[in-house]
Amino acid sequence: MSTPTTDATPAEKPRASWDGDGYLSDVPAAEESSAAKTQELPAAAAAAAAPASRPNTSSSSARRTRKARLRLSRIDPWSVMKTTFLFSIAFGIMFWVATYVLWSIVQSSGLFDAINKVLVDILSSPQDQTPIRIEDYVNTNKVLGISGVLAVVNVVIMTALGTVFAFLYNLAANVIGGLELTLAED
Repeated sequence: MSTPTTDATPAEKPRASWDGDGYLSDVPAAEESSAAKTQELPAAAAAAAAPASRPNTSSSSARRTRKARLRLSRIDPWSVMKTTFLFSIAFGIMFWVATYVLWSIVQSSGLFDAINKVLVDILSSPQDQTPIRIEDYVNTNKVLGISGVLAVVNVVIMTALGTVFAFLYNLAANVIGGLELTLAED
């Protein structure tokens, strides 16, 4: 058994027309009045009139800005977890490198020699002339090791917090509807 097919008549098909601002818009034929049909220009006259009715794109006052209102109703926790994990890894690497650079600058500046001299002057006695060196307690390996541990702890904490905040946002968005954003085209 075959289903009957009907061809839509030209009056039922949507047609494209120029609106008052010179933009092409789809106008359903059912919404057109008979007065609008009688005012249609011949094809040659419409082609000649169309470029004249387009707005001048060089002037910014005649240019329209398109806007879209969107609602951020849900954030995927899995994608938030992956993203925060990668950003935390990048931050951890930058933190470790910055620690190394700063430690190298402090070491080469002679700050530790000055600190050692002050400690010897304060803590030494005439009977005990043992030198006190701060480098025996704080050195490059210990500082970089501690900064590496802090970076790993930061990765774990930031990843967990980002994921938890995504879940909390989704719960709040169910109640209040989420954030509304208005995007505009330049």
